Amino acid sequence: MDEGITITDSGTMFTGNDATRLFQAISLRSALKLHKAGLKINRRTTSRQLLDLAEHYTGKKYKRGEFDRAMADVTIWINVMKSAIPVKVMRTDGKGYNDLPIYVNGKEMLQ
Repeated sequence: MDEGITITDSGTMFTGNDATRLFQAISLRSALKLHKAGLKINRRTTSRQLLDLAEHYTGKKYKRGEFDRAMADVTIWINVMKSAIPVKVMRTDGKGYNDLPIYVNGKEMLQ
């Protein structure tokens, strides 16, 4: 299977190491946002663990409570990776392609 991101009518696949790390970074950014708002993503994960994971992606150290800075830096990493990873958009209904568009970030993507 090819590495990259494949978007179909049944879901999105992140295949390969880079695409998997991209998905993890997107999830981390969401977790940082929730944690900043006071919602824990689970019982065991602490603020320090989330900030340490952000450090793993960005190479920058974060002090307690620096969620905004960590989210901004992770977002930069995500945008760079999104531009580097190939994205395939396929619309299938099991019988082949149909003419219904798929929207990604509000833009119509055509095959």
